[in-house]
Amino acid sequence: MPEPTSTAAGVITVVTGTATSAMITAFGVSLGLRVDVLIAGFAGALVAIILFNAVPGSSDTWRELLRTTVRRMAVAFASSLTAGYLAPLALLVHQLPDPALTGVAFAVGGGAQQVLGFFIRRFSGQAQAAPQQPGGGATP
Repeated sequence: MPEPTSTAAGVITVVTGTATSAMITAFGVSLGLRVDVLIAGFAGALVAIILFNAVPGSSDTWRELLRTTVRRMAVAFASSLTAGYLAPLALLVHQLPDPALTGVAFAVGGGAQQVLGFFIRRFSGQAQAAPQQPGGGATP
């Protein structure tokens, strides 16, 4: 009969192993990206592409289908990178708890263009400037 402590130690090892996430390195340099956040952002990008038709196709020729497929792959890749870098920042901006990280990463991956535009406006100081009308005057 096995010792109860060995089973408990095995369970603790599995639980702590899944609770921590590895950081991605390229050429020996840590990129600051977590694998679980990238996967959640990728899943959000796939949902946006499939359900919201974020990258629509235009015709049924094989060249256009290939071009659309490459564009969809690039959007999914860029959305997962955006989620990987901006989801932790979104937690800080909106003061959310850490367990919400993968959910935020999913949402950021799904709306990467809008989220990236929001963060660029927020941190560049353009959000405080008064919006301009097309005629050149400021809105009242």
